[in-house]
Amino acid sequence: MSKGVLLVFSGPSGCGKGTVLKEFFAQGGNAFLSVSATTRQPRPGEENGVHYFFMSKEEFASKLEQDEILEHATYCGNFYGTPRGPVYERLERGENVILEIEVQGALQIREKCPEAVLVFVLPPSLAELRRRLVERNTENEEVVNRRLEQAAGEIETARQYDYMIVNDSIQDAVDELNTILKAEKLKTQNRMNIIDEVLDYDA
Repeated sequence: MSKGVLLVFSGPSGCGKGTVLKEFFAQGGNAFLSVSATTRQPRPGEENGVHYFFMSKEEFASKLEQDEILEHATYCGNFYGTPRGPVYERLERGENVILEIEVQGALQIREKCPEAVLVFVLPPSLAELRRRLVERNTENEEVVNRRLEQAAGEIETARQYDYMIVNDSIQDAVDELNTILKAEKLKTQNRMNIIDEVLDYDA
């Protein structure tokens, strides 16, 4: 069995990365979306292991010390991160795993998991990104301008990623994501077992 692909999916707010992933899975995408861990309290309707792995701060800190968290960040006084165990269990079973995380977390993953494939989602232009942020009608102009400034900085880090997807068309972006996964799955490093199987004369 070929090993699964660990794929990190990042992009600035408003680029549509969540929409691309939603459509990818709606079309039967061959991957599992990783579930993050958090120390915040569950909200009504949230299930442990489905929406998040809910942990105490002590438990999260212990897992950090044991290197059981692949990447983490602090937000509003709570920890958020990606548990190593569930991710690598799926990878060893040959399943692809997608982590939808921000740039800082992605670069942490690159350090700890050099085999990870980093994919950055870009808007067609900053002007288009502004239009999308304004059309959401959830933030005032000052906040939109701050998001654009932050987006420009994040887009600079795309140079450190393995692949870039320009989200001009949702379907094209989904097709490109599928192409990346197929290509990575066929890499020799992910198929070493096949060499042994071919050379096994007793099979």
